[in-house]
Amino acid sequence: MIHKTAIIDNKAIIGKNVEIGAYSMVGPNVQINENTTIHSHVSISGNTIIGKNNKIYPFSSIGNDPQDLKFNGEETKLVIGDNNKIREYVSINPGTKGGRRETTIGNNCLLMVSSHVAHDCVLENNIVLANNVAIAGHAQIANDVIIGGNSAVQQFTRIGKMAMIGGMTGVEKDVIPYSLSAGNRNQLLGLNLVGLRRKKISNKVILLLSEAYKEIFKTQQLTENLNNLNSAYKDNSLINDIIEFINKEKKRPICTPLLKNENN
Repeated sequence: MIHKTAIIDNKAIIGKNVEIGAYSMVGPNVQINENTTIHSHVSISGNTIIGKNNKIYPFSSIGNDPQDLKFNGEETKLVIGDNNKIREYVSINPGTKGGRRETTIGNNCLLMVSSHVAHDCVLENNIVLANNVAIAGHAQIANDVIIGGNSAVQQFTRIGKMAMIGGMTGVEKDVIPYSLSAGNRNQLLGLNLVGLRRKKISNKVILLLSEAYKEIFKTQQLTENLNNLNSAYKDNSLINDIIEFINKEKKRPICTPLLKNENN
């Protein structure tokens, strides 16, 4: 059902069983696929594609111009997958010419009240952004990441799969997969044990991962530590995920634990 007060451009593509609430606005280059619900007072603009079975709640701004002073109206995109919940006052911006030209949201994500996803970001699947989380431009958030309320992620930062960020954390360093990170400026606090157990990762694998974690971060010399890592660890796919994440080309340093001698 489309409410009589909603303003839908004639060029917009609206799929089957899409609901659009009162006073919502949909621009000419928007595509909304089947069974998606747009509540009242939602603004959807730009070159925006929204997948199936999404729910977008009141006062969200989807696809409006990036908050980037270099943006000059160039044609860019926002692509949102399926089965996402985008709560009240969320804002999501498209890409820019200076980035990927596209912002991407995957499937089964929950973006809570007043969270923000800036230009050129990539959010994969099953991600939770709690209330007031701000993701700056060009950030990459992998599968199954949870970010606690009032946290901010700096531009170009990467957060690896199944990592958890504590509330009110300033994330300015890359966070390895399967880890827990928190702090005024983020420090690595260990493994995301709760997340690993929820995914039914066996205790044997978690123990091996914990041993490898200690070896990788025993000093700040990560390259040397990785070179000296026991080859037996490299048969474990989770450990390999961490190794590949650390070795991948990056713009931010890797978040590390606060070593004991750093407290002095």
